[in-house]
Amino acid sequence: MALDDFFDSEVAIAAGLTAAAMSPNVRRVMRRGAVLGLAGIMTAGDTVAGVARGAVREAQASRNGGGADGSSAEGRARRSSRARSGT
Repeated sequence: MALDDFFDSEVAIAAGLTAAAMSPNVRRVMRRGAVLGLAGIMTAGDTVAGVARGAVREAQASRNGGGADGSSAEGRARRSSRARSGT
């Protein structure tokens, strides 16, 4: 390899990446970044899934004529009047 080969951008990038991969500090930072990145992706996925489950639950409840817990307005009114009257 001639000296001018080391000044090519591809060679410089490969040499830099090789040096970084051999550095314990860089490997530690990259590993930590990968772990935190995956944790963030998993958390976002759980959040989206929870929102979707809630939306489905609400849609089913409104379709069935009830509230979010699946009970109807009449049943809730009956229960609340019984609670007031003590029966």
